[in-house]
Amino acid sequence: MRSGAIVQPQALRLRNGGAKRLDMAAPILSWEGLGLIQGNGWLFQDLDIHIQQRDRLALIGRNGAGKTTLLKLLGGQVDADKGTRSIQPGTKIVTLEQDPFFTGYDTLMDFALSGKDAPPRHEVEAIAGQLGIDLTRKADSASGGERRRAALARALASEPDLLLLDEPTNHLDLAAIDWLEDWLQRYRGAFVVISHDRTFLERLTKATLWLDRGSLRRKDIGFGGYEAWMEQVYAEEARAADKLDAKLKIEAHWLERGVTARRKRNQGRLEKLWEMRAQRAAMLSPQGTAKLAIASDDAKSKAVIVADHVNKSFGERPIVKDFTLRITRKDRIGVVGSNGAGKTTLLKLLTGELEPDSGTITLAKTLQGVMIDQQRSLMAPDKRVRDVLADGSDWIDVRGVRKHIQGYLKDFLFDPGLVEARVGTLSGGERSRLLLAREFARFSNLLVLDEPTNDLDLETLDLLQEVISDYDGTVLIVSHDRDFLDRTVTITLGMDGSGRVDIVAGGYADWEKMRKARLAGKPVARGGEKAEATASSPPPALPRKGKLSYKDQRDYELLPKRIEELDAAIARGEAQLADPDLYAKDPKKFDSLMAALEKVRADKDAAEERWLELAEMVEG
Repeated sequence: MRSGAIVQPQALRLRNGGAKRLDMAAPILSWEGLGLIQGNGWLFQDLDIHIQQRDRLALIGRNGAGKTTLLKLLGGQVDADKGTRSIQPGTKIVTLEQDPFFTGYDTLMDFALSGKDAPPRHEVEAIAGQLGIDLTRKADSASGGERRRAALARALASEPDLLLLDEPTNHLDLAAIDWLEDWLQRYRGAFVVISHDRTFLERLTKATLWLDRGSLRRKDIGFGGYEAWMEQVYAEEARAADKLDAKLKIEAHWLERGVTARRKRNQGRLEKLWEMRAQRAAMLSPQGTAKLAIASDDAKSKAVIVADHVNKSFGERPIVKDFTLRITRKDRIGVVGSNGAGKTTLLKLLTGELEPDSGTITLAKTLQGVMIDQQRSLMAPDKRVRDVLADGSDWIDVRGVRKHIQGYLKDFLFDPGLVEARVGTLSGGERSRLLLAREFARFSNLLVLDEPTNDLDLETLDLLQEVISDYDGTVLIVSHDRDFLDRTVTITLGMDGSGRVDIVAGGYADWEKMRKARLAGKPVARGGEKAEATASSPPPALPRKGKLSYKDQRDYELLPKRIEELDAAIARGEAQLADPDLYAKDPKKFDSLMAALEKVRADKDAAEERWLELAEMVEG
């Protein structure tokens, strides 16, 4: 049998006058020995996949691992170089692509009714109505959100037995995401989903396919258990590497430190975020607005954007009504709401791009902003990674500190060998990560991030949270990624389209709790009052530290200062290595400084992990 052949298993049973029923014991779709060559080698090979009738599968893997390609292989859109595909007769497979092709279609309805197996028009119209999309809109002028809804209407109305979903929540607002989650909860078929939306995956999936370094693992746990499973696998690999040569030991150590330790450090950052939210809550009045009149001199000096009784309308429609807020340095502001609620307008008001109808917006004179363009318009496919990051140089200026480009690539989870790669050869997620690396290198004290999580894998999302947490300026984030907001922002500005802007000290979960309380007619906890704990609230107060031994107690108290000292030593080492002529003048000194810097970085990692272990002991 030729490679990539399709087998039709004889598992079809006839019941009730010829109505078909798939044998529940047999998979509806299988690949055995699946392999695909990409470039000069195998992207993956010898993969075995079996999808049952009611599977709810999360497909997880780093950007560039081949997730979208694997989804296309499952759907039969790509031919394999090796393996056998088996499908139950009569099984209908429908794919929701990440970037559907709309060229050649006059209206969104023309697109939704296209294809050799077009869905019924009345089903498309019914779903479109529930998604709030006008399918008579011209396809070439439709927004990303409108196109995504049209693609969803076509896919869901097709009544598939197996749905293949590639980033289904991209460009959807919160209302549409909630609707899609509800539809999939009731859906009686199987689905495989690629998504960066942790909340979406945790609510819907029952099993996980993990594509990692050319291999595929399956575990019958939903995404909620994936991270613990991943860390267990990496820890086992690290232990096995102890018996191998030094090079493999180093690779395994980087893998464990780069993923597991980063996740531990992010837990520490979450605790700091909760502290910042508590401090911010104390600065908000019961009405949720900033206490402008009684703000301390220190708070006034840190203010970077001050909105005072701002109003903005378009025609008769109010967008922002009587909005007051003082934004200070290191605030992380999340803006949420349905499409059309006014998020972009509010963002433009806060950055000075748009003038209010009444009230004032005052920006600090020293404010220097960077907006990350999710369209990646400035990264031409023929440019090299080196060109995008450093204009062809070996060195990049990272907010005033000179770094070697290969070392900087590692900071953003790239293989340093990709420095000569063309942008066009990178996956969509890798291009997004490259864009983040470039923009975060620029000097700024205000970051504006518009849907920054699109196309990013989960490990890059962890990295993005880390970079935002460490950023010394102010961050404005528009996002529909609920988990990302819960892990990142100190204040959430929630918009419902009426012109009211809810100001909540906390993340998306805190705003959602406020909305539910309001709808239920219950008293709503305001920023200045003591609120009940929510999903994004801090854990209960720490128990007394008397449970620690004397040495543990000393380490717990002294390690934060030690970590600061190591940070300073790292900065000094990087400054010395920033001399572009050092290697040519004194290669031995260069190597010595590099070795010393790596040791200090390892010492810092060890100190952070030790402190986090002690913090977990304190939490009991």
